[in-house]
Amino acid sequence: MSMIDPLGDMLTRIRNALLRNRSSVRTPASKLRQRVLDVLLEEGFIRGYSETTDAKGFKEFEIELKYFEGAPVINDIKRVSKPGRREYRKVRDLPLVRNGLGIAIVSTPKGVMSDAAAREANVGGEILCHIS
Repeated sequence: MSMIDPLGDMLTRIRNALLRNRSSVRTPASKLRQRVLDVLLEEGFIRGYSETTDAKGFKEFEIELKYFEGAPVINDIKRVSKPGRREYRKVRDLPLVRNGLGIAIVSTPKGVMSDAAAREANVGGEILCHIS
């Protein structure tokens, strides 16, 4: 069965696992998901992730979620650019998430990066999601 929005699926799995206070969650592997997980790891929103295989031999990521004093580090995770409605922004129009306390993950011509890294690299792109 094909999936229409694989990144949205991963974000929903993370959100649901955080609501259930799970220590980890599994999601099918893809290059885009890996790049988004790299940004989440760099920014300190997850402990880490590893690539594993499921019973059928398909690759998947096991994401280790991060908690601080019993509360999840990720308070809100929201998909912005959806398959039916893409959101593109120039570098000067990149959003500040919760006045800089959160991040926006941006897909740019230079790769997937946080909004702060995109401003530093002076590139705009597609706003994938907001994390706070």
